[in-house]
Amino acid sequence: QVHLEESGGGLVQAGDSLRLSCAASGPTVSRYAMGWFRQAPGKEREFVAAVGWLGSNTKYADSVKGRFTISRDNARNTVYLQMNSLKPEDTAIYHCAALGYYTIYEELTSLGQGTQVTVSS
Repeated sequence: QVHLEESGGGLVQAGDSLRLSCAASGPTVSRYAMGWFRQAPGKEREFVAAVGWLGSNTKYADSVKGRFTISRDNARNTVYLQMNSLKPEDTAIYHCAALGYYTIYEELTSLGQGTQVTVSS
């Protein structure tokens, strides 16, 4: 089992930037692909971004391409989501996720409790 703890959320204005962090712990955690999901009030949880175990393979939702960047530091067992040019529609609870091994993005192994991101217009 992988334990995940997110941090870095907050209240910002449209156009601002935020960086979310996710500290991961557990056996073989560095072998997992990692990702971020978000859930806005009244909406279903949606995929945001994923990164493979070596950090070179990434995938993004169309809605965040060019604005968000996912990365990882395996020495620190930490995953990041750099969010630039934030929009009010990015407002949601952001959850860190451990996916499948290596570059398997279709599995969900663990999901963190989440951190709130609120973007005002």
